[in-house]
Amino acid sequence: MSIWTRISEALQALAKGESLAAVFDRLRSPPERSVAFTIAVIALSAKMAKADGLVTRDEVTAFRDVFQIPPEEEKNAARIFNLARQDVAGYEEYAARIARMFADAPDTLCDLMEGLLHIAVADGVYHPKEDAFLGRVAEIFGIEERRFQALRARFVPDERPDPWSVLGVSADMPLSDIRAVWRKQVLDCHPDRLKARGVPEEAVRLAERRLRDINNAWEEISSMRAPS
Repeated sequence: MSIWTRISEALQALAKGESLAAVFDRLRSPPERSVAFTIAVIALSAKMAKADGLVTRDEVTAFRDVFQIPPEEEKNAARIFNLARQDVAGYEEYAARIARMFADAPDTLCDLMEGLLHIAVADGVYHPKEDAFLGRVAEIFGIEERRFQALRARFVPDERPDPWSVLGVSADMPLSDIRAVWRKQVLDCHPDRLKARGVPEEAVRLAERRLRDINNAWEEISSMRAPS
């Protein structure tokens, strides 16, 4: 059964008058958390679009880069988006429910934040309201400010990521310790590990960019530390 078929089943509850927030609460445990992850990205993207007041074609394309939506499922995806945008519940309530859902998997919340950043910067503009929105969501998710800034630096146009921040290390750490951190992060990008965290297959491609970024950071740091 595809993830979009399972999402369609979740939508049946919405048709009976349940709120999207209530649907989140029922998708708290595996394997349905992969469904919840996808719905969460759609719903928070809708709330983010409401924050800057505009949904661009680039943002829609960016969403399709992450989630492969079959033509026959586009109506379901659009329905979730519209429900979230129109729902009286604020984005903070959505974010809090999602944070509780993935409380035992904080890395998955970072995966979700990567998806939102990818969509936010798709049109080449990172709106101040989007920044405020994502900063508050990161706070609700329990993502430390330093880690959020590292994520942000990797996505926001015209910002050069600090290699130390990308890897989450300090400049005074021994190179051997930094290498160990880098290797662990490379392993964490493996598709099997991502799926074990409840990330849907359609979203695993986000890890491709992360892997490139952490490898670039390691190469920059190791070249700076190389003997002259």
